[in-house]
Amino acid sequence: MQTTDKLIIGYLGNGKSVNRYHLPFALQRKETLRVKKIYDRHPERIVWTRIPGIEYTGDLDSLLHDPEIQAVVCAVPAPAHFETAKAVLEAGKHCVLEKPFTQTKAEAEELFRLAHEKGVLIQCYQNRRFDSDFLTVQKVIASGKLGKLLEVEMHYDYYRPEIPESVEHFSKAESYLYNHACHTVDQVLSFFGKPDSVRYDVRQLLGPGRMNDYFDLDFYYGTLKVSVKSSYFRVKERPSFVVYGTRGMFVKPEKDRQEADLKKFYMPEHGDFGMDLPEHYGTLTYYDADGVFHEEKAVSERGDYGRYYDALYETLIHGQPPLVTEEQTLLQMEILENGLKGMR
Repeated sequence: MQTTDKLIIGYLGNGKSVNRYHLPFALQRKETLRVKKIYDRHPERIVWTRIPGIEYTGDLDSLLHDPEIQAVVCAVPAPAHFETAKAVLEAGKHCVLEKPFTQTKAEAEELFRLAHEKGVLIQCYQNRRFDSDFLTVQKVIASGKLGKLLEVEMHYDYYRPEIPESVEHFSKAESYLYNHACHTVDQVLSFFGKPDSVRYDVRQLLGPGRMNDYFDLDFYYGTLKVSVKSSYFRVKERPSFVVYGTRGMFVKPEKDRQEADLKKFYMPEHGDFGMDLPEHYGTLTYYDADGVFHEEKAVSERGDYGRYYDALYETLIHGQPPLVTEEQTLLQMEILENGLKGMR
């Protein structure tokens, strides 16, 4: 893109989230973005590699009141989201806030009210809209080969029993629902919209008072049911997506591979970053309009978390509608809150 208009951003926080899920993508967009400053509470003890050309500071005011910086990305622990984002908005800066957005819907509503008063944007960082598996499912659905959609199953499984076993008290901030459903619930709302109703099954598998380590949410859209299921106790993961229609089904066994590459410090500048190999492709099985049976591989779409930043640039520089709407964020917070109310 040939333009002289750049979005100048700063980061509030300098941990894993910034260095793994933000900077590798933002720094690729040199024609549209400029990362000017990163706030770290202890800049003298930074463990991540310093990026040349970026100023690192322990002075929060120098970030919030830098006249060049237009948007601040808040990547701090979830319980600090509300107060941190509020400080950014009070300073008159656009704000990108990590997920889960806030701890309550009421907090989210207050932040949106403040943003309106200040004439700035606050938006949740929903980079998982650009997961390869999710984009591939959208492509398959759009092809029409499945017929009328009947059911979609979305799984986000791990076998990490040591995590819930090490937590002996319940905390909303540490709950599996808040920290993982914030990815998949947003995918549901962004693609299918507001559901007619939601059924919740949120559990503490290790017993009362322990960590929430399981959830199963069903979203109903007329005759269509979309299910989001996750657990820390899956020795073998379920397929990432299973989609059923009146004429066929699609199974995408593997999750998006961007996170796996990032954890190995294999970064987006590599041409094959995050890309599925043929053995990772999903299988599409269906009957066509003539009743002929087909079973074929669906080549995976390419995921790219950086597309979130492309959309942010278009919104803040060119006035395009925001990628993640206020209504979607408030609805997600309502769903997360309701899910914990019936936890068992």
